[in-house]
Amino acid sequence: MSPRRELISNAEVHDSDSSDLSKRKLSPELQEFEASVESSLRPMSLAEFVGQEDLKGHLQIVLEAARKRGQAADHFLFAGPPGLGKTSLASIVAHEMGTGFRVTSGPALLRGGDLAAILTSLHPGDVLFIDEIHRLSTAVAEILYPAMEDFKLDIVIGEGPTARSIRLDLPEFTLVGATTRTGMITGPLRDRFGFVARLDYYKVEELKAIVERSSRILGVEADEDGAREIASRSRGTPRLANRLLRRVRDYVEVKADGRINRKTACEGLEVFGVDELGLDKVDRAILDTLCRTYSGRPVGLSTLAVTVGEQPETIEDVYEPFLMQRGLLVRTPRGRIPGPLAWRHLGLEVPQGVASLFGD
Repeated sequence: MSPRRELISNAEVHDSDSSDLSKRKLSPELQEFEASVESSLRPMSLAEFVGQEDLKGHLQIVLEAARKRGQAADHFLFAGPPGLGKTSLASIVAHEMGTGFRVTSGPALLRGGDLAAILTSLHPGDVLFIDEIHRLSTAVAEILYPAMEDFKLDIVIGEGPTARSIRLDLPEFTLVGATTRTGMITGPLRDRFGFVARLDYYKVEELKAIVERSSRILGVEADEDGAREIASRSRGTPRLANRLLRRVRDYVEVKADGRINRKTACEGLEVFGVDELGLDKVDRAILDTLCRTYSGRPVGLSTLAVTVGEQPETIEDVYEPFLMQRGLLVRTPRGRIPGPLAWRHLGLEVPQGVASLFGD
């Protein structure tokens, strides 16, 4: 028995119906195994990174120039919806430069001392990655300004009239920030990044290539049609493509012959509630609220969030971008309204007023 199958056999099932794969509770050993597998799916170099061709070309030039000068690369800011590869690109920057890689996040840096401790422990050329950098507090961000620009760290010793400031030298390092909300980053911080890029949603063929690569790493057989089916339901997001691949892999190992083709991919995705457009339970709840509950009238974000049981930030950052891109949801000054495709997707007749509003 392979190590993975042995781990699965030791998984604790807390539902009497073992066919309900979505309710399986994994053992700690299998959770650790899954985490290591997810990490192994990340590309380690620009050559392995699929998609974002313009961004890859720009990065290659910037990193190659820094290597030739023998200097740390400039600071990078990657923006875009979750799951498009911002963290992977940060690790690739460190790998391509042959330097250390430190990871933290904006919410984790509560005090200036937290950031100061990290900065003073860096080695020359290291890459410091701050996820959700838009959530840095003002006090922490102000420490970053001289650190990014002059590689200096200002420390205040004492309090009141006797307080004095000491400036420490820092090794040259590269800061890589990731954000889903560029507009929430202050101007002074944004201006200190030498390279700012926005990641776009991926095309189906790019996602298909990602699914095929990941299936080889996972050791599961997936034909071209099966990989394309998973890719087409991945909402343009590599992270979701890999997540759906792992769930379909689970399905075919339990309910099929272990091979992924279009038929088994469709069956597996249906089991886990992902429809042909890539919409999940929350997506459909949003559309159902807009179309059925409020009959197409404008709905505010807070009202929508309460109705579907999600945080407003989650709806705005995770669900709305894709729904808007597909024409299923429209933001108006008065609130969110469903597009004609939303009504059709739910099997409802498009109201005359909605059809005329969209010229449909």
